[in-house]
Amino acid sequence: MDVNIEHTWKEALRDEFEKPYFASLVRFLHDEKDAGKVIYPPGSLIFKAFELTPLPEVKVVILGQDPYHGPRQAMGLSFSVPSDVPAPPSLKNIFKEIQTDLGITMSGNPDLQSWARQGVLLLNAMLTVRAGEAGSHKAIGWQEFTDAVIKCISDKCEGVVFLLWGNFARGKKALIDTTRHHVLEAAHPSPLAGGAFFGCRHFSRTNELLIKEGKSPVNWQL
Repeated sequence: MDVNIEHTWKEALRDEFEKPYFASLVRFLHDEKDAGKVIYPPGSLIFKAFELTPLPEVKVVILGQDPYHGPRQAMGLSFSVPSDVPAPPSLKNIFKEIQTDLGITMSGNPDLQSWARQGVLLLNAMLTVRAGEAGSHKAIGWQEFTDAVIKCISDKCEGVVFLLWGNFARGKKALIDTTRHHVLEAAHPSPLAGGAFFGCRHFSRTNELLIKEGKSPVNWQL
C-alpha cells in the first residue's frame, strides 16, 4: 500500500503499512468520504507532523489525542491551528505557561510549524476525525499506528523528551524506554483541568534536558 509520508518515517514504519489493520483503516476513511462525511484534517495534511519532523530530527514529542473537529482548525499537528484561526483554549494555556516559565511574550500566533521544524513532533494519537464529532475515529486503527510511532522513536532515537499532558497521554508512557529518553508528565492544558497544567515548567525543563543531551534547545517563541 502506498502511503504519502516522509521517507524516513515511511522506511521505519514500512511493516505497519502492510498490516491488516492499516488496510482496514484506509478503507474506512474511503467509505466515510464516499458516504459524504467531512473528515479533518484534509487528506494532504494527515501526515503533516511527519513531513515537518523527519524521524532522525525528532528531539521532543508533544502528544495530543484527537484532531480539532471544527472547520479550518485541524492541520495535522497536535494543538496547532492555522495562523488565521483563533487559538483554542488549550493552546492559549500552553502559551500562558511558556510566558510564565520562560519570561517571554508570545505573539498569540497559533501555528506551531516553527516548533515542528526544530524537531518537535506534534503527534495526535488519532490522525483523523469526523467533522463536529470528537473522538469519532478513535477505534478505527489510528492508535495502533501511533503507538507504533512512539515505540519507533523510543527504539531508534536517543535522548528524546516526551511531554505527556493529561491521563490519556500519560497512558502512553509504557511504550517509552525511560532509560534512554526523558518523560515529563503534567495535567492537560485544557481549562477543564482547572489550571493544574500551570507551573509544570515543561518548556524550560525540556530545553535543560536537550542541552544536557548535547542538542540545541527549542526556541518556543512564536
